[in-house]
Amino acid sequence: MPLRYDTITFLSDYGLVDEFVGVVHSVIRSIAPDVAIVDLTHGIAPYDVRGGGLALARATPYLCPGVVVAVVDPAVGTSRRPIAVEVGDGASVLVGPDNGVLAPAVALCGGATRAVQITNPEVLLPTESATFDGRDVFAPAAAHLCLGMDLGELGPEIDPISLFPAMVPLTREEEGRLHAEVLWVDRYGNAQLNVDPDELEGYEEHVLLVMDEGQRSARRATTFADLDQNEIGLIVDSYGLVAVVLDKRSAAEQLGLATGSAVTIQALDEDRPPGIVTPVNLGPRR
Repeated sequence: MPLRYDTITFLSDYGLVDEFVGVVHSVIRSIAPDVAIVDLTHGIAPYDVRGGGLALARATPYLCPGVVVAVVDPAVGTSRRPIAVEVGDGASVLVGPDNGVLAPAVALCGGATRAVQITNPEVLLPTESATFDGRDVFAPAAAHLCLGMDLGELGPEIDPISLFPAMVPLTREEEGRLHAEVLWVDRYGNAQLNVDPDELEGYEEHVLLVMDEGQRSARRATTFADLDQNEIGLIVDSYGLVAVVLDKRSAAEQLGLATGSAVTIQALDEDRPPGIVTPVNLGPRR
């Protein structure tokens, strides 16, 4: 029988030390042996639902159509719903917990066309455990969808409006200052902000970044190589958002930035030469 979907893309916070990822693979292949499984990442920080959702959203425009399984599930086994969400009138289905991890990707795909709660006992793996829904619920549901099972056979339909919303912070502009937040720090130390390039149109080439650990001037640039040694840059990254970078060095380490760090972008004081750092002294004031 030809497959309805031939690819399952898999994201989780399982890591690669334990056997969790391999077990999920094996459950899928035992039901749908001809399905290709793409491991998007299993390096999401444990329990970081927002981080998992943002990683999935960044990748969504480039994913092969099919079924997506995203498991970052700190409330596994509770009343939170296991769901399958159809997008693009059936072009793809996203499977995972209803805790917001799927929401950014669903929004990028134009919203849900159908959604169900996964409850069909003929789909679920029989088990006494309530702590491994990736194995017992999401993997078999995804595999059965690939074999041609209709979404409605997984369980009762639910109103897409009732799905848990995305947890994506928005920028805020006040008195000529753009208040932003670090969404993600990649392995090179580039700090992606929740800033669209259009939001910087009113700023000069050099701007001032204000962070918890001090202030630093930065230059708007096109590529890493445009920057001088030790010069902080703001570039449009590969996902179309503004990132704080250094050339061949970690901007996050240099500036003390991490996911969730606040960064304010403002005009550079004409009396302040580019490149100056104003440190902040932490601890009680004397």
